[in-house]
Amino acid sequence: MQRIYDIILTAEVDFARAVALGVVVKRPLTAWHFLIPGMFIFDFFRRTSEIKRYSDLFLTPRKLALAAALDICKGEDRKNKLFRIEEEIGQWLVSLKLYSARLQLRQMEAMQVLIDHYSKLLNVEGNSYHSLVENAYKTRENYEAYLSRLASTEREIDRAIAEMEAETQDIWERLQREQLQVDDLRKKEVNKIFSTMRQVNNGKDFADGSGHEV
Repeated sequence: MQRIYDIILTAEVDFARAVALGVVVKRPLTAWHFLIPGMFIFDFFRRTSEIKRYSDLFLTPRKLALAAALDICKGEDRKNKLFRIEEEIGQWLVSLKLYSARLQLRQMEAMQVLIDHYSKLLNVEGNSYHSLVENAYKTRENYEAYLSRLASTEREIDRAIAEMEAETQDIWERLQREQLQVDDLRKKEVNKIFSTMRQVNNGKDFADGSGHEV
C-alpha cells in the first residue's frame, strides 16, 4: 500500500506544479519588465518562488487527505481521524491568516471527497496514477462524477475566501483563473486516461477476435 501511496503523492505534486505554472507563468508581463536592466531575471526568480508557494498551498490539504486515507485503510477510525484533521486544517488556515468557521467547514467537505478518492486508489493495484484511476473507477463517467463533486467543494472554498476578502474584483479574478487552470488540466487528464484505456481495450478485442473498433 505504501507503493500506491507514493504513486499518488508524486502525481499530486506534479499536478500542483502544473497548476501553479499555469496560474503564475501565464500572467502577462508589463512593458517595464523589458526596459529595466535585470528586471526579467528578478521577475523569473519571483515567479519561481510564487510557483513553489502556490504548489505548497495546493498540496497541503491533499497531503493531509492522502495520509488520512492511508491510515483509515490500515484500520484507523475514520471519525477520529477526521476530528484530528479538522484541527490541523484550522491551524493551517490560521497560519495563512485565512481562518473562518465557514472556510474550515468548506475545506473539510473537500477533504472528505479527497479521502474517499484516495481510499479508492489505495485499494486497487496499478503501476501509475492513470492505471490506479482506471482500476478504481472503471469508467470515464464514474471518474468525472468524482471530479464534479471535488470541483463543487472547491468553488465553495473560493466563495468563502472571497467573502473574507470583501469579494473584490481582483480576488474573484484570481480565484477564477486558478479554478479554470485546474479544470483545464483535469479535462486533459481525463482524456488521456480514458482514451488510452479505450485503445488498450480495442487492442484486446482485435487480438482475440471478439470486437471491432467503433
